[in-house]
Amino acid sequence: MTQPRSTRFRKDRQKIWFELEASILKAEAEGLSGLTPDELARLPMLYRSTLSALNIAREISLDVALLKYLESLSGRAFIMIYGTRKTFLRLTWEFFSYEFPQSVRNASPYLAIATLITGCGIALAMHLVAVDPSQYYAFVPVEMAGGRNPAATTESLRAALYDDGGGDADSLAVFSSFLATHNAKIGITCFSLGVAFAVPVIYLLFYNGLVFGAFVGLYASRGLTLEVLAWILPHGVTELLAVLLCGAAGLCLGKSAAFPGEISRWDNVKIQMRRVGPMVIGAVIMFFIAAVIEGFFRQMVQSIDLRWLVASGTAIFWLYYFGFVGRR
Repeated sequence: MTQPRSTRFRKDRQKIWFELEASILKAEAEGLSGLTPDELARLPMLYRSTLSALNIAREISLDVALLKYLESLSGRAFIMIYGTRKTFLRLTWEFFSYEFPQSVRNASPYLAIATLITGCGIALAMHLVAVDPSQYYAFVPVEMAGGRNPAATTESLRAALYDDGGGDADSLAVFSSFLATHNAKIGITCFSLGVAFAVPVIYLLFYNGLVFGAFVGLYASRGLTLEVLAWILPHGVTELLAVLLCGAAGLCLGKSAAFPGEISRWDNVKIQMRRVGPMVIGAVIMFFIAAVIEGFFRQMVQSIDLRWLVASGTAIFWLYYFGFVGRR
């Protein structure tokens, strides 16, 4: 008597399915480390054989129960072989403990160039404002300065750095928010425009330095250099560093676009984007950290010594983090 087609099909192949199912059950209970080297080596072969059987079963329209069994088995095997086996917490830990700092170290030459460009902008703006205070308006929009301009008295400029209430603090908060938003926009734009051969990146980094330098230069011209830096740097160290990281990523993309080498320009850009991706993601997180520090610290702490302590602490933390964390 002739056996039904589904029975013959199952009889010829079910040994493979049972072996695959046993391996999956074992791995689900003990993890992949619970499988022997031979079992691990056979797992992809068993999966491909089961997947092939599923495709044949669909073509010859075998019974629904068998199709559902093979679909379920194939799906479980796929997840076991190709799916992520790391929890979100594990992935987060790996990102901050290795991927982020390592990507920054790999891009250290570009970070140095970004720092130099920004530093030149800061130095130039400070010099121009010291020589001619009216140059301040060329870099800082009047509506965003909140009264912090060359027409303000030295006493009002100083009071705004320490006052925890009133109009001066409110106007300075407006300018502070402007700087934070401005820096975040500059950073993200630097990265996204890096593919344009890095030309916009250089301009944006230099311009960002001009804005920062003009503001510091105004206070420096009144003998308030230490006070204004103590007000900016507790959150500014993190914020400005995030801008530089985005700028470094943009420079890296620009270099890959301008000098693609033996592969196509777009392929080279995609490779570099994967390499600098962790650095940009980390920079975005740093913008949020800076915003939190600014939002709570700026008005709550009036001591210049404590402000410098926090600024120094954040600087030391980032230097250590990017210099030593995640080295293998």
